[in-house]
Amino acid sequence: MPRRSLARLYKDEFGGYSLSKFQQDLLAGLTVAAVALPLALAFGVASGATAAAGLVTAILAGFVIGALSGAPYQISGPTGAMSAVLIVLVQRYGLQGIWVAGFISGLLLLLIGLLKLGRFIAFIPSAVITGFTSGIALIIFIGQIDNFLGVKTKAADAALFKSVGYFKGGFVPDWHAIVFGLIVILTMLLWPKKLNARFPASLLGIILATGLNAALNWPVKVIGEIPQTLLLADRFNPLTFDWTTLPNFIAPALTITALSAIESLLCGAVASNMTGLRLQANQELVGQGIGNMLIPFFGGVPATAAIARTSVGIKSGGQTRLVSIIHAVGLLLSMFLLAPIMAKIPLAALAGVLMVTAVRMNEWHAIQFMFGKRFKTDIIAFLVTMLATITLDLTQAILIGSLMAGAVFLNKIAGIEIDVQDVDPEKLKAKGIETSGACRHVRVAFLTGPLFFAAAGQFNEAFGNICDTHALILSMRGVPLIDTAGIEAIRNLYERLHKQGGTLMFAGVHENARAMLERGGVLDEIGAENFFWSSDQAIVEAEKRGCKFC
Repeated sequence: MPRRSLARLYKDEFGGYSLSKFQQDLLAGLTVAAVALPLALAFGVASGATAAAGLVTAILAGFVIGALSGAPYQISGPTGAMSAVLIVLVQRYGLQGIWVAGFISGLLLLLIGLLKLGRFIAFIPSAVITGFTSGIALIIFIGQIDNFLGVKTKAADAALFKSVGYFKGGFVPDWHAIVFGLIVILTMLLWPKKLNARFPASLLGIILATGLNAALNWPVKVIGEIPQTLLLADRFNPLTFDWTTLPNFIAPALTITALSAIESLLCGAVASNMTGLRLQANQELVGQGIGNMLIPFFGGVPATAAIARTSVGIKSGGQTRLVSIIHAVGLLLSMFLLAPIMAKIPLAALAGVLMVTAVRMNEWHAIQFMFGKRFKTDIIAFLVTMLATITLDLTQAILIGSLMAGAVFLNKIAGIEIDVQDVDPEKLKAKGIETSGACRHVRVAFLTGPLFFAAAGQFNEAFGNICDTHALILSMRGVPLIDTAGIEAIRNLYERLHKQGGTLMFAGVHENARAMLERGGVLDEIGAENFFWSSDQAIVEAEKRGCKFC
């Protein structure tokens, strides 16, 4: 499908829009708001900011990114994957770190979208994304153990080291907090799926835990005051920011950019399969970019498209991007109407939501397929990326996993098949091609695979001994591409043949490979008269020239 502008997307969505479709959007939007409310609060806290910051992010993302998204079904907000990145950033640089890196990442996302580079995000191998997702799930789960147990343990540079600290002891769990956490976890696990579509289990669990806390007034940590405003007191102020520290935020901004792009486009791919409507990737990145550039000025955290909320909107019958906007209106109303109640939500209850969400966000079907079919390369890429994610910076995890998967892929495709055969007059005669049979030193080499830098050595080795070959025909119908190393290998082969009085001919060369040979000067050097449609034509031409090489 061709790329479409935002105006065209709006025209396609709202052409023939009716009251019945609005009713579907309204119901879907309110359902998504019910799902998004506990998640927004939880991810705000998990990011190292506040529950209010998460709520503001969800509202603004619903309005701004929803209005500018590349598909009618995309719903954005704070996510678990993003919170895993942001919590580290807050520990190092405070809330300013979130706002500055978020703004820079928004600018980068906008540029990627405007330059139409969105498709390059798809080049990250699926095993790496799966490992990255599982690593983030572990970071989220481990990061909530303190709130679940009602304790405060020593901070660590990485989730792996943090988890090791729990086995050392030195803390006393608060059973009050554990009870609240278990109430939410058990509710989310035991609540029937059919009922979950009508009333989210996470919201029910939060209501039960908060109601119990209000009744018993146990000494546990709670969310605290929720400001009834979109413009939070703590927000990005360019005038007070120390711009000399800007270089410190480049690497985190790149991490946020990569994560936003990957998660948003992955969400679009999942939703596209559900609806049959293709995501306009570059427009989606433009929307994500503008939204994330605005959110820091209101005190929110970086947002991205959320698979859970998007799928709920689709399953609830949502028709257009009004679902995202209506869900934002619902969250905005909850901020003003339910703020006193939300202030009493125990942090342990939010920890329960995040723990279950972390377990569920793993791509279990992909993991099961990978291990069940014993794809060793993918398993290694998955495990390395997951371990790198919980021990190193998330940007490094993506790079390590991608580089390793890329190296394995190069190794797989580097092998070019070369089958050198002598000309068989009997076989040619069976095809109706008459030859004198005099050309005993004419050979045809059938090449299959790309002739690029990784395969050049194998090519040179295959033709290392050509002293008794006076006419060599390279049948290149199975060669989809050639790079400069391949051109150099062909030129060297031609020069060696030419010195011993032989010639080099070509058959079945693809247009793109021929264009590369022409750019490299090989076509002029060897001569266009030595290029043929098929190897049979090349053999006949060798005969016609009188087999002067034999």
